[in-house]
Amino acid sequence: MSPPNYLRTLSILAIVAVLPIATVLPNTLASTRDPIPVVVTLPVLKDLTEQVGGSHVRVTSLLNGYENEHTYSPKPTDLVAVRKARLLFEIGLGLEVWVSSLVKNAGGPSLHVITTSQGVGLIPDGGDDHHTDDHTPHSDNGPRGNPHIWLDPANVVIILSHITEALIAADPTHAADFRSNQATYLGRLHQLEKDLLGRTEQLADRRFIAHHPAWPYLAKRFNLDIVGTIHTQSGIEPSALHLQSLIEKIRKDKIKVVVSEVQLSQRLPELLARETKAQIVILTTMPGGLAGTETYLDMLRYNVLQLAGALGTTS
Repeated sequence: MSPPNYLRTLSILAIVAVLPIATVLPNTLASTRDPIPVVVTLPVLKDLTEQVGGSHVRVTSLLNGYENEHTYSPKPTDLVAVRKARLLFEIGLGLEVWVSSLVKNAGGPSLHVITTSQGVGLIPDGGDDHHTDDHTPHSDNGPRGNPHIWLDPANVVIILSHITEALIAADPTHAADFRSNQATYLGRLHQLEKDLLGRTEQLADRRFIAHHPAWPYLAKRFNLDIVGTIHTQSGIEPSALHLQSLIEKIRKDKIKVVVSEVQLSQRLPELLARETKAQIVILTTMPGGLAGTETYLDMLRYNVLQLAGALGTTS
């Protein structure tokens, strides 16, 4: 026997009432579950973004740690990653000169580009004096200065702040997680900085020759002295006269250490080492560049301890 008409009516109304929930709910759940697609220019920004974002982000780094950040040429896969991203983190300061065209060609209207060097006290580029900050304007592109700011952990605090605020703006429902992750990471960073300062304070000789101007921020933070640089400008080969002056300086002042980088050719550091018996120490400016440097904290620890070890054994 068929049910009374009023029962059929109630059943139909109940189904209609549920339908909007059934159709909206999957999209709502998907939006809260899906991680934020983020593109970063450098591996150091990938690590820092993942430290803050945790499972709420999906991060793609355009460089992997072995390329030269100054001369990198974007790949087709980079275009795809930028097209899908909601956030793009860069250092700025003219380091990633290839980013603007990449964003212009592939970036959508919803993509937000965040320059993480904003507010950092800059060291003038092209000089060895690591005790001077500078905010000299650079045409219309912001301040001019050495772009390797992340090699000073104090600057990473500022970079991390930019990343955290951008993630909160993109996903405010997880703001508490982002703030908590930021605080936890800052605690680890400050402890490592304190430990490494304790190591470098023991050094009697803090002087070294740098392969290229990547190390002023690290030298300033850990009270080390860059007394000469092989490549004073990226992409420009040093003259024979400049190399000879470095050789003479190393011999005269008894400089024992030349710092090079895994991302660069070792031809000129090896030339200086042959002529002077100085020790070459190969470091990395990027997490993942060498075994044992997979994260920023790993990289910072590795670089400072390797350099301090070389300076300590030769002083």
